[in-house]
Amino acid sequence: MSLHDRDAYRAFVSSLAAVTLHEQWDALVAKVGGKVFCLHGNANGDLVFKVSEIAFDGLVAMPGIGQAAYFARRQWVRVSPAALDDDLLAGYIGEAHRLIAGKLTRRLRDELGL
Repeated sequence: MSLHDRDAYRAFVSSLAAVTLHEQWDALVAKVGGKVFCLHGNANGDLVFKVSEIAFDGLVAMPGIGQAAYFARRQWVRVSPAALDDDLLAGYIGEAHRLIAGKLTRRLRDELGL
């Protein structure tokens, strides 16, 4: 089942450490330490997640991937179904989790077991 499927998305992000899920902005939003790292955006299954600037440049050059609206420029991408295979997508979402968790305070990371 594709990560663009809401149930598969929920199961995958829930398997990452200290993740909470929230219905917010008409989306299913995944957070770590209260900070967004990924969201399942709409009925067609688009995913939005944080990336490094280097990854951003390569990803937005691909069909079906672009800058995410309403998020910080050059740091968030919107990925349409079939733009990436699930193994790559899972890797990028895992990296988004790591990027956001890394910005949390040491105290909060310790409390969350990160």
